[in-house]
Amino acid sequence: MRQGTKGFAGTGDTGTGQGGPAAGADGGARTGAGRVREPARSGTSGTRGREGDAVPGRDAVRGEHTHSEPAAVLPRPRTPVQRSSVRGQVLAALRTALVTGDLRPGVVYSAPVLAERFGVSATPVREAMQQLALEGAVEVVPNRGFRVVERGDRELAELAEVRALIEVPMVLRLARTVPAERWAELRPLAEATIRAASSGCRATYAESDRAFHRAVLALAGNEQLVRIAEDLHRRAQWPLVGAAPGPLGRVGLVADAHQHTALLDALIVGAQDAVRSLLEEHFTGAV
Repeated sequence: MRQGTKGFAGTGDTGTGQGGPAAGADGGARTGAGRVREPARSGTSGTRGREGDAVPGRDAVRGEHTHSEPAAVLPRPRTPVQRSSVRGQVLAALRTALVTGDLRPGVVYSAPVLAERFGVSATPVREAMQQLALEGAVEVVPNRGFRVVERGDRELAELAEVRALIEVPMVLRLARTVPAERWAELRPLAEATIRAASSGCRATYAESDRAFHRAVLALAGNEQLVRIAEDLHRRAQWPLVGAAPGPLGRVGLVADAHQHTALLDALIVGAQDAVRSLLEEHFTGAV
């Protein structure tokens, strides 16, 4: 990525910077013509003539085909790997922008315009937006771009209900089997959510909140459960139409975060009724 993801407030500089010859996919350095100069390999000096010429015997020992093929048939996977990295950075920045409200519900955004703000080509932006479309965050508008989905109180309540149906029974089951010391190990994550909430940054809190819930459910040893629960959790963190985080929003975040430490306290002492009550309250008032 040529520059940091500077298009939205609250996103960090995830750019890789420039300077000096760029590394090739095999550790060599790119020349001015864009080709990759291969690093010297011990014991192979003088065994290869023009670039791309196969050496009979040696390549066969390495398990490579020695019949002649055009060099362009199988290019080095340098560009796909790089694009995947950029796509991941753009996707993370767009998810942050959704939580903070920088991507506003109902507004249509085009990939080329977003790409210009990020300092990248339109391709990784388009791929990232298509992933968000699969997650239900945006919808495709033909010949225009992607519209951020508008959500209301009813959808948020439905998400909270589904999350409760999945997480409450699981945590109650874990409360009967997981020893107190394992619950105590999660306290740093719970305390991290309080610090994140106190900052007032919804994106920071959203990340730490998911980390805590993910760690709790991971004790069940069911990767599918963790994946589904986190997808629902992420959807529940997108702001509602007209929502504008402010002082009241920070108070809500802090209250939500303190429920994490209270839940751990109840789990450590094995107070089943308190665990159930805290979980139901947590999902009912999810922010």
